[in-house]
Amino acid sequence: MIAARHGARLFSAIAVLGVVLVFSSCAPTVMPAGPTTTAPRIEAATVVLSDGVGLPLKSWVPTEGRPRAVILALHGFNDYGNAFELPARYWAAHGVATYAYDQRGFGASPVRGLWAGTETLVDDAKTVARLVRTRHPGTPFYLLGESMGGAVLIAASNPHLPPADGVILVAPAVRGRETMGALYRGVLWLGAHLFPWAELTGEGLDIVATDNVEVLRAMQKDPLIIKSTRIDAIWGLVDLMDRALATAPLLGSPSALVVYGTRDEVVPAGPVETFVERLPDEVSVAVYDHGYHMLLRDLRSKPVLDDILAWTKKPGAPLASRADQAGAALFDRVAQ
Repeated sequence: MIAARHGARLFSAIAVLGVVLVFSSCAPTVMPAGPTTTAPRIEAATVVLSDGVGLPLKSWVPTEGRPRAVILALHGFNDYGNAFELPARYWAAHGVATYAYDQRGFGASPVRGLWAGTETLVDDAKTVARLVRTRHPGTPFYLLGESMGGAVLIAASNPHLPPADGVILVAPAVRGRETMGALYRGVLWLGAHLFPWAELTGEGLDIVATDNVEVLRAMQKDPLIIKSTRIDAIWGLVDLMDRALATAPLLGSPSALVVYGTRDEVVPAGPVETFVERLPDEVSVAVYDHGYHMLLRDLRSKPVLDDILAWTKKPGAPLASRADQAGAALFDRVAQ
C-alpha cells in the first residue's frame, strides 16, 4: 500500500513536470527571408537578395586573364566568407576564381547569431549561384561547401541544384539526429524549447578543428567569428543536417566530390559513413590521412587544394593524390 502511494506520487510529480515543460516551452527562433521587394543582384562587394537583404560577398580572381573556372564557396557554422582566404588565393594563382558570401546569421550579415532556417539558406545559395554564374558566362562553374555549407548544398539537391559543372563537399556537416544518442537528442530538445536564447561556447570540449595554430589564433581574434552560439541555432543546424542525410541519394548529377580528413573531430567518421552509404556510386569520396575538419586550411592542405584544382579541370577523373582510392577503401566503395 505504501509502495503504491509512493508510485502514485512519483507518477503525479512526473505528470506535473511534463505539464510545466509543455506550457513553459518556447519555440526556437528562426529568422527566414522576408517578402520579395527587389530583383536579386550583385553590387560591388554585396549580394542583394530578393527581400532586400544584403550579404557581404568576397571574391578572389586571377590577376591575369579570365579565370578558367569559377567556384562559389559556402562557409561553415559560425564562420563567414573569409574562411576561404587561404585556399582561394592559392586557386586564384592557378587560374581559378572563388566567390564566398556571409550566409544569413553569420559574419557581417544581418541578424547575426540567429538561425535563418534551412529553406532560406538553400534559397539564398541557389540565388547567389545563379548571379555568380551569370557574371562568368561560358566558364566552368562549381559549387563548394565546407561543413555547414556542404549541408546547405546537399539540401539544395532537392529537387535539384542550380546549373553547375560539379559540387565539392568539404567535411560536410551530416551529423543528423539519427547518428546521435537518445540522451543528446533529448537534451538538445529541452534546451531549444526551454531556453533557446541560452548560449554555449564549446569550451572544454577539447576538439581540434585544424593543426594550423595561426589560423585558430586569427579566428579567436576575429570579431566576425561567432564564439557563443544560441541553442536554437544549434537546433536549426541539426535540422539542416537531418535534411542533408535524407537528401544524400540525390547527389551525383552534376558530378560530386566529397572530401574528408581522418582526424576530423567535428564530424566524426560514424555520421560520415552513414552519409557515404547513401551516396550514388558515381560520387567520388576522397579521404586524407592527417586531415582535420578545416581541410582547406590545415598545414598539409596542399594535396587537397591541388586535387580540387585538378577536379575542376576534369570532374570525376582519378585524383593524383590517390585520396579517392583511400576513400573507396575506407568506406568500402568502388573507386571511380
